[in-house]
Amino acid sequence: MTTTPDTHASTRDLSVGMVGYAFMGAAHSHAWRTAPRFFDLPLRPRMRAVAGRDPEGVRAAAERLGWESTETSWQALVERDDIDLVDVCTPGHTHAEIVIAALEAGKHVLCEKPLANSVEEAEAMTRAAEAAAASGVRAMVGFTYRRVPAIALARQLVAEGRLGTLHHVRAQYLQDWIVDPQAPLSWRLEKDKAGSGSLGDIGAHIIDITQFITGDTISRVTGRLHTFVDERPLPSEHSGLSGTAGTGTGKVTVDDAATFLADFRGGAMGVFEATRFASGRKNAIRIEVNGSQGSIAFDFEDMNVLHFFDGTEDARTAGFRRILVTEPQHPYVGAWWPPGHVIGYEHGFIHQAVDLVRDIAAGDAPSPSFADGLQVQRVLAAVETSSDNDSWQEIPA
Repeated sequence: MTTTPDTHASTRDLSVGMVGYAFMGAAHSHAWRTAPRFFDLPLRPRMRAVAGRDPEGVRAAAERLGWESTETSWQALVERDDIDLVDVCTPGHTHAEIVIAALEAGKHVLCEKPLANSVEEAEAMTRAAEAAAASGVRAMVGFTYRRVPAIALARQLVAEGRLGTLHHVRAQYLQDWIVDPQAPLSWRLEKDKAGSGSLGDIGAHIIDITQFITGDTISRVTGRLHTFVDERPLPSEHSGLSGTAGTGTGKVTVDDAATFLADFRGGAMGVFEATRFASGRKNAIRIEVNGSQGSIAFDFEDMNVLHFFDGTEDARTAGFRRILVTEPQHPYVGAWWPPGHVIGYEHGFIHQAVDLVRDIAAGDAPSPSFADGLQVQRVLAAVETSSDNDSWQEIPA
């Protein structure tokens, strides 16, 4: 009888503890389960514990999602000696306290976006991450869309100079999950928990994606926030982005839609829109960058495709080409399926876990860093101030 050798026998575990187990918790759990099965990792993620306030709920989540044990407080999870990394998948108002405690306890941290609910919180978290880095503790903010292969390819093309000097950046994040005024209130619609509405929840993503693709940062903004439905039914139950209306109503205290103009430090002009009221658009993330020698265009609802225009080609045949980003030469794709066999939403989270594990093992600083998250937070705050004051707002370098 022959036996198959254990290829992981000499691979050290990286024990992960996760706080929160709803929409993002499920996505992160899938990533931790799957990453070591498709990628050769220097550390083996072990799903050691998940924390949540409801004992029955967290036990059911642990069984469903694949966690070994449970805690009913994040403090207990952070204090455990058998946890190496704390993965924070909770609403924004809880991020700072959990993250800072985890970093001070010597735990690596992955924190969902946006980093915090305020610039002040994000600054404190960044200071904590920088102090912990001196002891080899790593921290990453979860701007997952960076890990979509087509977006990573767009970044490569810009970095290689294929677009020349950048002139225009256009970015939209369009959803419609609260168009119905009877859609129930959720924590995402309450400012004390979410910080802001469409601006911070989905606008943060397109701010990060465009800064990532361009390799540049936003220097000033002017914008407008608007709330279309001021009051909604209280929920009788809620799951992910959906819920069931119950009795009574509650006040919506965040924006339903955000638009803003931006200047990039390198000279490009930006136009941004984030809304949850774009009827028929489920998760459309549309990015276009125009340069002196070419352009790229992307839409997440066709996430395996990047459109690229090479302005240096013969004008008689030049035009946007549709690149199906499924070749093994494309970012991340070599670990998956044969060319043309597309991947999905969940793969960005897997790629995020892969990059973080590799950075921890190598002692490298993960990207996006908390400093990157702070930069996005400053843009969000500037847009909000601009909307209040009808002004242009500068973003600190």
